[in-house]
Amino acid sequence: MTDTMDQAAQPSSVSVGDLPADVIMRVNHLVKEFPIRKGVFFKKQVGAVKAVTDISFEVKSGETLGLVGESGCGKSTTARSVMRLLEPTSGDVWFRSKTRNKVVNVATAGKEELRGVREDIQIVFQDPYASLNPRMTVASIIAEPLVVHGKGDKQERLDKVKSLLKVVGLQPEHANRYPHEFSGGQRQRIGIARALALNPSFVVLDEPVSALDVSIQAQVLNLLDDLQSEFGLTYLFIAHDLSVVRHISDRVAVMYLGRMVEMADRDALYDRPMHPYTHALLSAVPIPDPKVEATRERILLEGDIPSPINPPSGCRFHTRCPIAQMGKCDVDEPQLLELEPGHWVACHFPEIKQVI
Repeated sequence: MTDTMDQAAQPSSVSVGDLPADVIMRVNHLVKEFPIRKGVFFKKQVGAVKAVTDISFEVKSGETLGLVGESGCGKSTTARSVMRLLEPTSGDVWFRSKTRNKVVNVATAGKEELRGVREDIQIVFQDPYASLNPRMTVASIIAEPLVVHGKGDKQERLDKVKSLLKVVGLQPEHANRYPHEFSGGQRQRIGIARALALNPSFVVLDEPVSALDVSIQAQVLNLLDDLQSEFGLTYLFIAHDLSVVRHISDRVAVMYLGRMVEMADRDALYDRPMHPYTHALLSAVPIPDPKVEATRERILLEGDIPSPINPPSGCRFHTRCPIAQMGKCDVDEPQLLELEPGHWVACHFPEIKQVI
């Protein structure tokens, strides 16, 4: 892991041959900024929203990487940038495409090459009410990726739709119904079926259960687990609910104000976090034991998240950090370093803290 992450930190060393066989995606120094313009025709740029700043990480084939953080920290922007639904400002996204049978830099791929990669990377959106076209039948919704990529004839596509409905726990006769006839959990299953239509190898799950009732969330998470085992899928799972992330993820990455602050295996991060922001996030997760809940430490962060238009100097978390030291944390930006095998932290004063 150390060797590959060291390579990921060096843009000049990245090439097709550098991507290890067990890695499906390497994100290298990803930056995404949204320009702020003003004037009569909004031609003059007066600033930028720094949504994602210098993010580097790897996703291994067959694993689930959880991406967590407060709302507005850049999780969804990161996901959409690695898929090229948003154009990255800079950086590289190396992806092992089974359709193209080679490693492709998604960030710089041409139109035709990107079209092929689209078959391998799909997304399940957060809101199943907004992500499905209410004027289309379920069959048309699920078959749309097949039509766009010219896969099969009409009957073959219909057969594929019915097969996918069975796979996600719905009935084939549901194909002729419209989205409004389904519950939220069923609509999300339809969205999952659509994402699987092209047999992708990599699926971005952008808070796929946050809009669902708690009673339905476990069903959808179990379905995602089963599908991953059955089809050999790799997930990038985005969420703000740390309990959900712990249930489904193999590794977890924590973001704050557009930067990666900690990344480790699931158990290591939840049991022995090192970054003070991760400590605070985990202290807010309720424990279903009244005695333990009453005695454990609760970390309350003061103030609001700074604006991504003008982020703080040095460590971006220093304005809310309970252990920040002025003269260091407000001046020098901490680098993401491997302090333990597989455990990466961006903090000048990391502390290992046991979490119950």
